[in-house]
Amino acid sequence: MKKSTLINSELSYLVATLGHTDEITICDAGLPIPDEVQRIDLALTHGVPSFLETVKVIMSESQVEGVVIAEEFVTVSPKHHDALVKQIKAESEATGKSISVTYVSHEEFKCRTVNSRAVVRTGECTPYANVIFQAGVVF
Repeated sequence: MKKSTLINSELSYLVATLGHTDEITICDAGLPIPDEVQRIDLALTHGVPSFLETVKVIMSESQVEGVVIAEEFVTVSPKHHDALVKQIKAESEATGKSISVTYVSHEEFKCRTVNSRAVVRTGECTPYANVIFQAGVVF
């Protein structure tokens, strides 16, 4: 059995095959997912798994150099937004690598998901609890 934090086989494979600048989206239960993008559906029920739990596990397994967040997340769900930003800052400090944060409209965010290698759907039911991670390199 795999020893590290991430034991979901689809997510583990996705992370292992990411190249520099590849993007993955982690989303709430309601974000529309383009048909042409791989869907990794983790949602079991409302809130399970949570957006922040999923973010934490994926960040523990992959190098992130940039994130994209919907502007609406800041004002509509400030508690979750602040927790995400805190997690991003902690990861940046732990790795010694800066992580850029870009804000776009929710409409632009939804359009950008078509460029993701995969969209990971959580059970989160908090509005705008979505993030796009851009893969970095460990060297």
